[in-house]
Amino acid sequence: MTNPLFYAKILLFGEYGIIEDSQGLTLPYSFYKGTLKFSNLENDFEKKSNSSLQKYADYLKNLPVSEKFQLDISTFQKDIEKGLFFDSNIPQGYGVGSSGALVAAIFEKYSVNKLQPETISKDELKDLKKVFGEMESFFHGKSSGIDPLICYMNLPILIENKENVDKVSIPQSAEGKGAIFLIDSGMTGETGPMVQIFFEKMKTEGFRKTLKEEFIRYNNACIDAFLKKEMNPLFRNLKNLSIWAYEHFKPMIPESINNIWKKGLDTNAYYLKLCGSGGGGYILGFTKDYQKAEKMLEGFNKEVIYRF
Repeated sequence: MTNPLFYAKILLFGEYGIIEDSQGLTLPYSFYKGTLKFSNLENDFEKKSNSSLQKYADYLKNLPVSEKFQLDISTFQKDIEKGLFFDSNIPQGYGVGSSGALVAAIFEKYSVNKLQPETISKDELKDLKKVFGEMESFFHGKSSGIDPLICYMNLPILIENKENVDKVSIPQSAEGKGAIFLIDSGMTGETGPMVQIFFEKMKTEGFRKTLKEEFIRYNNACIDAFLKKEMNPLFRNLKNLSIWAYEHFKPMIPESINNIWKKGLDTNAYYLKLCGSGGGGYILGFTKDYQKAEKMLEGFNKEVIYRF
């Protein structure tokens, strides 16, 4: 049996807001994927991956995990000695869940009680998210567990609040003029420092107030409109969200993107938002007319992820 593939993820809505209990909406993204494999560790990529897995196994060994979600660490360690590595084309530091896919792959292969993602209940999702959060904290210092959960489930997930998540069906992608797309900022971003900036900002009352009263309101309204396929309210709230981020998330917007972010707001041809924690990696774009937006964004690498 070949090892299953674990796809990247895209957080469409909810970056930073989910830390403060906003809703989030996230989708698997099959363009990037990873899987556990064995090899003779002849090249640097495989060697590096194998030695990271060794460190990770030591970390997992000391994690208190409930009986239901136990991992067979000794088999994992034996496999690492046999040349196990994570073969992945998911770019790191791009906000598309490289560590999430790795955590999901390890959980799938080494969990003692095998789960069927299709039959997992809402309560089990909640417990699993906690376990994944502890497992992924090795990579980010603190993790909500959302990324590995999406990679593991391979389904769109609605984050209702800090505690609860649920499986959700999103409108089928159609071949319309509109699109949601990714723009490559040309640089990697590190989650840790960006999250640190966010927490610094949260110390000021004015920022906390505008986050709760404006950002979270626009964010949740976008999710609601997107799931209902109501494009006018979606774009109205997207513009507000994009303006808000341009004003309050300046440090998270890569310099290469600054001008085109503003250009989108000035022309209403497209709106940009962060994809993940920002600082680099991908930026998300939304437009009602992709052809027009594409011309305006010439020179940037773009990938369409959803049509409408």
